[in-house]
Formats: sequence, structure tokens, C-alpha cells
Amino acid sequence: MKTYGTKLKKLTSAIYPIAFGVLIFIMWQTQLLHKLLNTDVYILPLPSRIAEIISDNSSKIMENVISTVEVAIPGLILGSVLGYLIAIIAALFKTYGSGGLTVISAFNAVPIVALAPVITNWTKDVSPEASVRSFAAKVIVVTIMCTASMSVNAYRGLTELKPFSEDLMKSYACGKGKTLLKLRLPNSVPYIFTALRVSVPSSVISTLVAEYFAEYITGVGRQIRENILTAQYATAWAYIVVACLIGIIMYILLILAESIFLKNRRQVLSIK
Repeated sequence: MKTYGTKLKKLTSAIYPIAFGVLIFIMWQTQLLHKLLNTDVYILPLPSRIAEIISDNSSKIMENVISTVEVAIPGLILGSVLGYLIAIIAALFKTYGSGGLTVISAFNAVPIVALAPVITNWTKDVSPEASVRSFAAKVIVVTIMCTASMSVNAYRGLTELKPFSEDLMKSYACGKGKTLLKLRLPNSVPYIFTALRVSVPSSVISTLVAEYFAEYITGVGRQIRENILTAQYATAWAYIVVACLIGIIMYILLILAESIFLKNRRQVLSIK
């Protein structure tokens, strides 16, 4: 009975969002949504029109998608690695670590729209090539935005240990290094994926915003801006849909990796 209830809960948790999305899509395509929002088809193009633009401009859109992904993924990786290293230092040296985490968390409170122009200005002497300068600025912005969530969550995983587990390691005469490798790092693995659930969407959003202010006119975010400025709202909406798809696909890949990795981890722990 309990298993049936769990399966039903999982099924309904998937059905409800899908049903809501289908409802919005139907209201949008039939222009009922336009009446509710008091807008017109020019400002809010129909889904069929957006799909047509994506199909007709697939090659150009793909070029911009690649440009965006090439920034989001390196920034996500660098930010996650940097955040994890900061968390390790904070866990090993708690006197100074808490202060460092506070500073890192403060960066996360800075709006991306305020941070991106500053970073763009800082990187103006990185290279004579505008494409290189823009790439560096965008990656730095994404790295900063992804560092905070990883450092805070990883710190919890490194410090919130099972009762008496750390005392047990001390009874075995384990030093800080061995305790870190055998106890703290394995315990932090689920928290890493928790941080990535925040960082993956954040990396895409940060990239899109950074592209608004970059010198080099490329990327999905920049195309959204350029088409809005020229009142090409249908094309802008096409890029908005593509941006959403990038975030959704990256998040799905993360969930799949998490399910596989944590499942294997649980199997190893059960064997031990």
C-alpha cells in the first residue's frame, strides 16, 4: 500500500506540471492568453510562429547556442571547483573559514547586471581580440556566480557528519588529511549535486546576462537583446525559448548523472 502511494505521488508530481504546461500552451496558441494579459500577437508571438523562426534560422541559432554553452560549462566547472576548494579550506581551518564563506556568499548577493559590466571593463586589456576579451569576461561572471552555492553546500557536506564519526576517526589516530579523504569528502558528495542543482540554471542565466554587456556580439543572450532593440519580438522570443531549452537540457543531464552516480555510491556503501 505504501509502495503504491509512493508511485502515485511520483506520477502526480510529473503529471501536474506537464498538464499545466499544456494548458498554458493551448491558451497561448488560441490567443486566450493574449486577452488575459491584454497584449497582442506582435508583442507575444504565437508558439507556431516561434517554432517557424527556429526552424528557418536553425543554423544561426545553433551558432549562438554553441557560443553560450561554451561559456556556461567552463564557468560552471571553474566555479564549482573553486567553491569546493574554498569549502575544504573552510572545513579544515574553521577559525578563518567561516569568514571566507561569508565573503564568498556576499558575491552571490551582487546582481549579475551590476557585476557583468564591471568585469567587462576589467578584462578590456586581456587581449587585443574582442572575442577573447568577451569570452574571459563572461566566464569570470559565471564562475563568480557559481562559486558561492558550491562553497556553502560543500561546506555543509564536509562538516555535517554523522554523530561520533569524527571522534571515531580520531580514535584510530587519523590526522586531518586522512579524515578529509576517508570521511569528509565522501560525505560531501550528495551536497555537491545539491549545489549543482542551483549552479546549473545559474550558469545559464549568468551567461545570458553577461552576453548583454559583452563587446563581442554573439550568444543567445546578446541575440535576445539585439532583437528586442530592433523590435523583432518574434525572433527575440525564439531565442528566449532556446535559452530555456539550454537550461532544461543541462538540468536533465545533471539529474541523470546524479541518479547514476548516487545509485552506484549507495551500492558501494551497502557492500562495505
